[in-house]
Amino acid sequence: MKTVVKQSDFETVNSMPRQKPAKPVKPALFWRWLIKTIAKPDLKATNFKANFIGMEKLNKKQPCLILMNHSCFLDLEIAETVMYPRPMNIICTSDGFVGKNWLMKKIGCIPTNKFVADFVMLKNMKYAIDKLKSSVLMYPEASYSFDGTATPLPDSLGKCLKLLNVPVVMIKTYGAFARNPLYNNLQIRKVNVSADVKYLLSPEEIQQKTPEELNEILKTEFTFDNWKWQQENNVLITEDFRADCLNRVLYKCPCCKKEGSMVGKGVNLLCHHCNTKWTLTEKGTLESENNQRFFTHIPDWYQWQREEVRKEISQGTYLINTEVDIYMMVNTKAIYKVGEGTLIHNKEGFKLTGCNGQLNYSQKSKASYSLYSDYYWYELGDMICIGDMKTLYYCFPKNSGDIVAKARIATEEIFKMIKDDD
Repeated sequence: MKTVVKQSDFETVNSMPRQKPAKPVKPALFWRWLIKTIAKPDLKATNFKANFIGMEKLNKKQPCLILMNHSCFLDLEIAETVMYPRPMNIICTSDGFVGKNWLMKKIGCIPTNKFVADFVMLKNMKYAIDKLKSSVLMYPEASYSFDGTATPLPDSLGKCLKLLNVPVVMIKTYGAFARNPLYNNLQIRKVNVSADVKYLLSPEEIQQKTPEELNEILKTEFTFDNWKWQQENNVLITEDFRADCLNRVLYKCPCCKKEGSMVGKGVNLLCHHCNTKWTLTEKGTLESENNQRFFTHIPDWYQWQREEVRKEISQGTYLINTEVDIYMMVNTKAIYKVGEGTLIHNKEGFKLTGCNGQLNYSQKSKASYSLYSDYYWYELGDMICIGDMKTLYYCFPKNSGDIVAKARIATEEIFKMIKDDD
């Protein structure tokens, strides 16, 4: 999927009127039917099946909050299909509205800036449920999983459930990540997909529990390991491109500890610094040459990288300092390419400068518990996004290796440290 990109200068874009928030619209039955119809070929290709658990408790006309894990674009097609014909307003990243603002509103999307405090989104969710009598679909992880396991949930989610005071439904997919993992450059693999659609919490149960107790329930529901699922269910990924760009996830060699030397190509992952090679098997495990005892499970490797980043932060050595191409979003007309600059990230937060000295933006570490970062974002490249409710800055690192995952890990670990200190 691509987006509308225009070339401009920083001053022109920065002086543009910002997008004004608008109330959500209840999607008409035609749009719900259209999405379901468009989804049929994709779901047929995956032999999609849904398992409904306790859904008889939910009245057909009763609005609910639908929470779903986030693996790939197929998620939306699954949700619209399993919940049809129930009207749903969908929490969607604001850049998804670029070039198609009218359409996104018609199908019921509610825009939000990822990992930015967004009180307008909460008001719109409440409006959709109370006034429009529409359900709300939300991906509380906010971003696709990098390593196939759950990403952090916001601490505010429990309070959100109590404020909305409607039944909560959980949709958990199986196979969607294996079919189209984010690292693999949108290359689709032949994998069957299924989903559990579960009535999770009633309004009465929500009111009886504290926000902290609700958060623990949600944390349990959003605990998963797609690689382990693949292995336990003997799902074979036979495509010969399955390790392409795996270095985006596994960016640090556990043998020589070198970063930026990993290359995923075909079915292999190779460190060009020490020449250690792994093969990503059809079952989703890693095998290294000469029976060397290193990581065989991708999430274990990713977790080790997290621990390494945390050590750097604790020792005061963590630093990303990279040249970037800079794009901006201030409205839904386009993503504007405004120039070049430097992005710095350390324990204090982010600092972005550039555009011939016109841009100087700082973002403190306590601003967010995670980071909007992405691989092959709208087919433009690997991206790190910072900003606020008025302006988003999309930074595309140049000649600095695979730092997108490390930046997200570091953001999460720094926030944890700040929270623990408080």
